[in-house]
Amino acid sequence: MAGTAAPDFTLPATSGKTISLTELRGSKVVLYFYPKDNTPGCTQEGSDFRDLHAEFVKLGAVVFGVSRDSIKSHENFKSKMSFPFDLISDADEQLCTALGVIKLKNMYGKQVRGIERSTFVIDEKGEIRREWRGLKVAGHAQEVLDFVATL
Repeated sequence: MAGTAAPDFTLPATSGKTISLTELRGSKVVLYFYPKDNTPGCTQEGSDFRDLHAEFVKLGAVVFGVSRDSIKSHENFKSKMSFPFDLISDADEQLCTALGVIKLKNMYGKQVRGIERSTFVIDEKGEIRREWRGLKVAGHAQEVLDFVATL
């Protein structure tokens, strides 16, 4: 997908916002997809992006966390963790499907559909410049920041 146009989307987000990719043209966009609010790995990943958020802003990038959770769940998670960025609700899996982040996973011996932890960096023109899939949380936000600094 790197080197291709990012799929446009318009989805609800925290803070009463609706996020549309076309409205973000001119900014670098970091979309990090995570499985579920208030789970250990997702909490750590969000915290890492939170702690580096000022650095992303200095580089002209906006950060959004994306999962299938409801806006209400996202609002609680954002508030609890003091995230300075908004969380996008993709309850209908519109964006998840367009970017191919829904995968079959094993959960307690059962196959379930879920989000594969993934991150996409989109440039000012709306082109996907880099993607990470099936990633490990430790050090990931810093790796994304380092990449954004090269754009």
